[in-house]
Amino acid sequence: MTRAVIDSHMTFSEALDGSVAPDEVVAMLVTLDIQYFGFDGNIHAGQIVVHKDLQGELANIFKQLLLEKFPIYKAAPVVAYEWDDHTSIRDNNTSGFNYRNVFDTHQLSYHAYGRAIDINPLVNPYVTKGGKTRPIGPAYNPDAQGAIRDGDKIVNLFLERGWEWGGHWKDKHGYVDYQHFQKPTLERM
Repeated sequence: MTRAVIDSHMTFSEALDGSVAPDEVVAMLVTLDIQYFGFDGNIHAGQIVVHKDLQGELANIFKQLLLEKFPIYKAAPVVAYEWDDHTSIRDNNTSGFNYRNVFDTHQLSYHAYGRAIDINPLVNPYVTKGGKTRPIGPAYNPDAQGAIRDGDKIVNLFLERGWEWGGHWKDKHGYVDYQHFQKPTLERM
């Protein structure tokens, strides 16, 4: 049996070290260990910090993605990037919790509560209303390795569990966020 390539193996306290999140938010989080099919064709082991209520369904989604051999470049808590979302994105890091605002707003993101996941963000960029990627990077290429496209198994796995996909936001918000999946609550936090 082949051993997984370890991309992240942190304790919970290591994964949250230096976060400015309030204690009541931290109390809702867990570190989810996942395995995934890497861009290099090997099985990788990584971690995502998520809301504890979503742990089971996310574990199931990532198991299905591994079976489907959907490629994920890397998965490590954002603390590995000193809580800098742009640095994490440039490394194509799949991540969940990061106590931060929605891009270009003063509103807390679903990431701030562990209720959002960004998958292969360099390959699946946030594209502004004007068509620019943020942070500045390559244009979205639906044929790239690890790209997320409407109708793909990955999108369906999230949608059938009540998640929203940022790739559907063009009409709603005027921009798209191909990397982003979020699970809303009945009331905004």
